[in-house]
Amino acid sequence: MVKDLLKSVLPTRIADALRVLLHGHENQTDEFTYDHDGLRTIHNCDFISDPRFIQAYRAGRSLDSWFGGDVEWRVHVLFWAAVRGIELEGDFVECGVHRGGFSKAIIEYIGFGKRQDKTFYLVDSFEGIAEEHLVEAEKEKNLLAFPYQHNYEAVLNAFAEYQNVKVIKGWVPEILSEVDTRVAFLSIDLNNALPEIAAAEYFWERLVSGAAIVLDDYGWKQHFVQKQAFDEFAARKGVPILSLPTGQGLIIKP
Repeated sequence: MVKDLLKSVLPTRIADALRVLLHGHENQTDEFTYDHDGLRTIHNCDFISDPRFIQAYRAGRSLDSWFGGDVEWRVHVLFWAAVRGIELEGDFVECGVHRGGFSKAIIEYIGFGKRQDKTFYLVDSFEGIAEEHLVEAEKEKNLLAFPYQHNYEAVLNAFAEYQNVKVIKGWVPEILSEVDTRVAFLSIDLNNALPEIAAAEYFWERLVSGAAIVLDDYGWKQHFVQKQAFDEFAARKGVPILSLPTGQGLIIKP
């Protein structure tokens, strides 16, 4: 209707300009600045061209942790949270490591390996998802079919050069007692609700004020059970979750 009205009363060039203002560039695919990992945008993402970002991202990607995908914007969010955390009291924790791509990139980006006052704990079963942790709605999403590998030895080797990185092998929540410390950065990427909520509950009182929790799966359709669980968790704690177009969720500890 709007299109026909514009055609009837306005010169073509003016009508085309108004259509762009009204509808954006949805048909101009050459205008996209980013089109990966479920996120397509025409907005600025010049962080991708920053040499510091490029070097750190390549370090993470070299571990083959992202199945060949491009996840720069998710890594950008993690870098933001890590830069915030490095200035706070407390250690770093990643629950859900896979091959260590995210943590490797973070370490390189903020120079974590030189920080002898902090420890980075990498916590994972390194055996995939425990079927007994899944509710029926998660089983219906076929989460057990995800191609996890037994990566424990590979992760040990990948982080052997860092004296302040500890790789903790075991199932969450049972293994969490091995990480009894103040926390300035927490990444949760366990791909199912039960261990993720257990990790969030365990670390909540250990998180220092201002620390970020990055929820890798929060906005992804196949992980809606996790979103519901974290919405309930956030309501109990009286905090909001920022839903990001990367599929991540972000919580800041008050």
